[in-house]
Amino acid sequence: MSKLTLQVRHTTHYAFSQPVVHALQRLRLTPKETQGQRIIDWRMSFDNAHTELQYDDQHFNHVTLVSLAPGAREVTVTCEGRVETEDNNGVIGRHSGHLPLWSFLRQTPLTRPGTRMRGLLRDLPGSGAAEDPVPFLHALSALIRDRVIYEAGRTHAATTAEEAAAHGYGVCQDHAHIFIGAARASGIPARYVSGYLLMDDRIEQEATHAWAEAHVEGLGWVGFDVSNGISPDPRYVRVATGADYRDAAPVTGISIGTADQVLTVGVAVEAQPLASQTQSQSQGQSQSQLQGQSNQ
Repeated sequence: MSKLTLQVRHTTHYAFSQPVVHALQRLRLTPKETQGQRIIDWRMSFDNAHTELQYDDQHFNHVTLVSLAPGAREVTVTCEGRVETEDNNGVIGRHSGHLPLWSFLRQTPLTRPGTRMRGLLRDLPGSGAAEDPVPFLHALSALIRDRVIYEAGRTHAATTAEEAAAHGYGVCQDHAHIFIGAARASGIPARYVSGYLLMDDRIEQEATHAWAEAHVEGLGWVGFDVSNGISPDPRYVRVATGADYRDAAPVTGISIGTADQVLTVGVAVEAQPLASQTQSQSQGQSQSQLQGQSNQ
């Protein structure tokens, strides 16, 4: 499974209880061109919305700003395309972007450790982050996975790392925030990643996926998917990165003149076999039942 071509389709549908007067949505839905990842084709389409502006933000995320049609009661955003990925053992490499590396040591309200997270750090075995960072980070990932059970529907986008650690349950977003906060508290720069994951047991998913990356001297950025206990491989598509979920959220925005809204998200990821791959490789030869849900 050295390379995969992944076909992705991501649909976001809004249903408003009253007509929209004015609304802007910030979309981080275009995959990154990074080491181990190449966009073959990618397109976005809108019903009852249109593009106002496109730009790359401080994290080199490609952002599309769209405005919703006045009077709309329903809006649909569809993204789809193909991305070629390859196996680099989770290593992304050197730091890039407009922000200095030290900025990823700064805690945010979503990642800031409290009593429970500091307790996790005290329970870690080994020589510590400074002496042996890679084993330390793998041990941290495993401990979080053991102490914070993957359980969907009990946390939300505003749940903090400390709250999830104290509750003892969460989803991939919560696992990533706990890992990031603990790594930063140990002197290791860390960041949040949102993207897509090819599941072994299904194509249709409920949401996007999330994991973390830590910066290791001599290697650069290295990925850790705490929820699945592995470093990202060719089944993963990196879309956006940031200090926490708020920096990398697929969709954020404001609306005026609406009451309640119902958000429906559909994500489908499947592998297209490469000519050089066997059928078993195209389906992904690795652990089954990967967890793929993120709060959105």
